[in-house]
Amino acid sequence: MRPYELRGSRVLLSVPTRDDIDRITQLCQDEQIQRWMSVPSPYQRRDAHVFVGEIVPAGWDSGRELAWAVREPLDRTVLGMVSVAPDGHGSAEIGFWLAADARGSGLMAEAVQLVVENAFDPGGLALERLLWRAQVGNWPSRRVAWRSGFRFDGTVRSELAQRGQRHDAWVATLLSTDKREPLLPWFDVPTLHGNGIVLRRWQNSDADAVVEACNDPVTRHWLGGLPDPYTHDTALAYIADREHYHATARGVHWAVAVDEAGPAVGSFSLMAPTGGDSPIRHTAEVGYWVSPSARGRGVATEAVRLIVRHAFVATADGGLGLRRLLLAHADGNEASRAVAARNGFVHTGVERSAERLGDGTYVGLHWYDLLPTDPSSLPTFVAPEVGG
Repeated sequence: MRPYELRGSRVLLSVPTRDDIDRITQLCQDEQIQRWMSVPSPYQRRDAHVFVGEIVPAGWDSGRELAWAVREPLDRTVLGMVSVAPDGHGSAEIGFWLAADARGSGLMAEAVQLVVENAFDPGGLALERLLWRAQVGNWPSRRVAWRSGFRFDGTVRSELAQRGQRHDAWVATLLSTDKREPLLPWFDVPTLHGNGIVLRRWQNSDADAVVEACNDPVTRHWLGGLPDPYTHDTALAYIADREHYHATARGVHWAVAVDEAGPAVGSFSLMAPTGGDSPIRHTAEVGYWVSPSARGRGVATEAVRLIVRHAFVATADGGLGLRRLLLAHADGNEASRAVAARNGFVHTGVERSAERLGDGTYVGLHWYDLLPTDPSSLPTFVAPEVGG
């Protein structure tokens, strides 16, 4: 197959040449490229020489892998790489990487869209399916695939080999008949500032705080499903899993802190009702826990107030535009009941013997809801009361 170019409004895709050897060598020193891609490590100039002089031409000649350099259209500077590897039966795998200083600009999403259109064009590659795979945790790559409309099919254990080790991989596919747009939203995690607190994205550095809170006897009493023992690795897995909920529109999860640079003192979430696997569409459930050091200071009351506002504010104004919120607490959890009451939630009923406590007993589960038309749906801050 003879190489050809693809051109978009902000990127040019063309075959890498010997003139790009130094630039490719420079870019492949990036720790993120070496972390997620199967490029040689350490990456040396001779590796780039072999890539552009042997691997790329052989791929085009055989039709087994078509590689383009992602370039700035005017000066043709290499910004990254994108390729498709046809299997000869109507499908191909797509792969890509981007320079550190070009990330977050949407350039790779545009480049991938160009390749997708060419892949499915009857006058192009005339494929029926594209396959995307990436190591679990490579969120930037997953977001590019999501923007292009790939449907995520799950996680495959030990799917990818890299430098003698195997890694779990996310797998997604796009069919020629699919829409080239996201199937579901990808929820952002806005930083929300309130009276004396801030809700922010979880960080790995919060793991110690999570371990302390989730080994607290009071926390364990009310949250009967917590792992035992609750270790540092358990906390890191909990934090990593929050991103999966954002990417699948099943929740928005915040850490609450006294200031943005401070440690987490609690967890607050908007979740799909009853913790299900369905995406949030019109209704979400509020869930939370607070560390022992932050109890009795109004942290939960204020954090829920911020979450309620974000949930009901229109999407055009940066909110979620939801029409209903739910909140539940176990019978006897007076602190949680008070938080619901202070934020205007209306008690709707009790599920008898529905909640398992940490000691193995079952108690009633009290349910509340809140509508944007309720008088207290966007409550103003009230001075904290003991027990919140």
